[in-house]
Amino acid sequence: MPSDIKVIFMGTPELSATVLKSLSAAGYNVILSVSQPDKPVGRKHILTAPPAKGQAQELGIEVYQPDSLKTDEAYDFIKAKEPDLIITAAYGKILPQRMLDIPRYGCINVHASLLPKYRGAAPVQYSILNGDDVTGVTIMKMDAGMDTGDILTQVKVPIDINDHTDSLMSKLADAGAKLLLETIEDYIAGKITSIPQDADKVTVTYPVKPEDAVLDLTRPAREVHDKIRALSSWPGCSTTFNGKRIKIYDSKLDEDDSDKAEPGEILIASKGNFKVKCGKGSIYILELQSEGGKRLKAIDCAHNYRPGQRFGV
Repeated sequence: MPSDIKVIFMGTPELSATVLKSLSAAGYNVILSVSQPDKPVGRKHILTAPPAKGQAQELGIEVYQPDSLKTDEAYDFIKAKEPDLIITAAYGKILPQRMLDIPRYGCINVHASLLPKYRGAAPVQYSILNGDDVTGVTIMKMDAGMDTGDILTQVKVPIDINDHTDSLMSKLADAGAKLLLETIEDYIAGKITSIPQDADKVTVTYPVKPEDAVLDLTRPAREVHDKIRALSSWPGCSTTFNGKRIKIYDSKLDEDDSDKAEPGEILIASKGNFKVKCGKGSIYILELQSEGGKRLKAIDCAHNYRPGQRFGV
């Protein structure tokens, strides 16, 4: 029975909160939720709790937020809880081997890609950046490496051409929560034969940096569109206009390459139709933010621009 299994959950963002809520609703005895510490958010640097912490508090689950899991203090705290199973979902840090050895059923992880593709910190962003049509969720048996453990189960999730990181993350959270519940009991009962990852197919993702979000409008429109939607949550893609930075948060793809203009040139700027030429094809800008200004929908600001003006210069 789920209630007989003492679970420690480790996770931080919205995906983690979804998985934790699902575990609790299914009757699992989640005795502790571990998240990364609260962090300053926004321009005013307001100290904000991670979503998984808020979900745990709502469910009445004890929360633990160590700066590191490598300390004796963290190890002793987790060990004293005597968990049967540790489940992680986007916790954000690698568990040391001695912590992996604590639960009698080991540790399993909900990872937002079809491993061995997209190990590491930003699998959802990279799946969009690379223009993939399909991604998925892997439930894996954890080891001391970064997403290197054996695969238990997987499920595919289609990527829509207009999915942003947030919307795709939400789909993956729902799929991952469902797959986890389908996996746990068979895993504990020894009914699942784990599969080692194919070392020849490994790809690794790295944390997104602000400099990664600079747009090159000489690239094909599909690449530009993919970059905008992959990085809209953070840090937001940027280009320049009249020497000032402009952030572009949303776009629509137009791969028709019949418009003859220079990359970055504005083709249409009226009534919310804000079309900009790329190296091949064009994009419609749907949401943007001028340097020092507010984030606006194109329908509210397209009239401030004129055809023939250029971005990126």
